Amino acid sequence: MTWIEPPTCDQCGALVRLYPTNYDRWVSLAMAELSAKDVPARYRWRLVKRPARHSNVVVEFVAIRVRGIDSLLSEMVVPAHRMLCVPDGDEP
Repeated sequence: MTWIEPPTCDQCGALVRLYPTNYDRWVSLAMAELSAKDVPARYRWRLVKRPARHSNVVVEFVAIRVRGIDSLLSEMVVPAHRMLCVPDGDEP
């Protein structure tokens, strides 16, 4: 039996959250939300609850990129891990 932990980034070793997107891909997201004013628009994501078919029970979350409308600067968004990733010093 092993301890279940979030996956880590191959580049920097930080913990990440992996979520499916609404267009059949996966994205690595940061562990904490930040206000939209601190996250460049191309890195802003939201997690949307997706209920089970024919039920109101939430079975998973889907990552949706915030694009169509500008976020209020005070809104909380989940940044893509790529924005925060600082590779280890061993890499060139």
